[in-house]
Amino acid sequence: MERESAYAIELLHSSLLDDLTAADRNLANEIVMGVLRWRSLLDSAITEFLNIPFRKLDLEVMTALRMGGYQVAFLSRTPGHAIVNETVELVKQSRKRSAATLVNAVMRKLEKARDRLRFTGQGIAADYAHPEWLVKRWEAELGHERAEQIRRYDQQVPATVLRLGSAEEEEQLKSEGIQLAPGVLMKNARIVTAGDVTKSPLFRNGRIAIQDEGSQLVAALVGQGQRILDCCAAPGSKTGALATALPEAEIYAADVHPHRARLLRQMVPEINVHVITADARQLPFAAEFDRVLADVPCSGTGTLARNPEIKWRLKPEDLSDLQARQIAILNAALRHVLPGGRLVYSTCSLEAEEDERVVEAVLQDNTAFRIVPVKEELLRLQSSGVLVWKNLDQLVSGNFLRTFPGVQPCDGFFAAIVERNCPSTDWVNG
Repeated sequence: MERESAYAIELLHSSLLDDLTAADRNLANEIVMGVLRWRSLLDSAITEFLNIPFRKLDLEVMTALRMGGYQVAFLSRTPGHAIVNETVELVKQSRKRSAATLVNAVMRKLEKARDRLRFTGQGIAADYAHPEWLVKRWEAELGHERAEQIRRYDQQVPATVLRLGSAEEEEQLKSEGIQLAPGVLMKNARIVTAGDVTKSPLFRNGRIAIQDEGSQLVAALVGQGQRILDCCAAPGSKTGALATALPEAEIYAADVHPHRARLLRQMVPEINVHVITADARQLPFAAEFDRVLADVPCSGTGTLARNPEIKWRLKPEDLSDLQARQIAILNAALRHVLPGGRLVYSTCSLEAEEDERVVEAVLQDNTAFRIVPVKEELLRLQSSGVLVWKNLDQLVSGNFLRTFPGVQPCDGFFAAIVERNCPSTDWVNG
């Protein structure tokens, strides 16, 4: 993750952990995600006992100390001496024996300070570890209370949510010892309350997917269509939701990266989904789709509970770069919408620059498209039983969908519905 900017959740659900026992798999997940959630505070605690700048440590040494520090502070049932010994052994196995003495000394000091560091609402966990610049943004844009709700949610282990396609799948999961509870937002969502769904043949074969309820809702907003384009489709959860809901539709799913397109192919049905490798800004299609989904690359600040590494990688200047890319993708995607057709623009970002400001920038001088108030579509989904959430106003911000972690029971998402309403006017980019 540190070397190649990989995502923890993808690695932890991969074959890399296949040889581990269930207990060790759970421990690996706990340590990795825990270190990522609390990294800044762990670094602060470790620095207190170092006689050199923390950033001058080799990556392997830094990582081992974070892992050991997390276990000392949060895993109270693990003996302190065992954590110290394992941390030192990790450093030796990483060919950093010269640092073993330093690591041993720091870990012993952390272990002695364990009561002060332990997660009791005091000490190391008294604050919610987020970059200061991001917290200030949220407080300025969303207010202190909502920013606090988001930060608190980000530091908790989020529920594992499934998207199911049939009652038979649910029964099979139950027969495998996986316990499920109904979703809170979506009819076809199920919350895993016990059991490891990643070991189920249904998950391994791509017949069911782990998908946040907010993500399922965004896919449902696309509505009914015969020809559907998903511009930035990988890893494929929303494409899979569309394919399941609309088995008669012809769906084209694109991603610019060949390896992600291959992953996408494994995640979606072959019967009605055509996967292509192409840049969303230069897709080989004309205006031939009645539904288009532009779920654009974004900062991902609405998913920090599931992807906590994002908050340590993201920089303020990244937002303007992302916005330029998002505007280009939305401009290009609109060219593929048939007269009378609709496009859903979505992100998993909480930042206005990536959300309503992108839509406003693209549509400000364009009369060929109109924004459809999202509440109209939410009412349709509610009346059809697809959406089970009762208070629609909590999901609406102006004409747009907005969910906030810690406020709604899902990750943070934004979505806008745009309709081509002037058949006589062709869309021209620039």
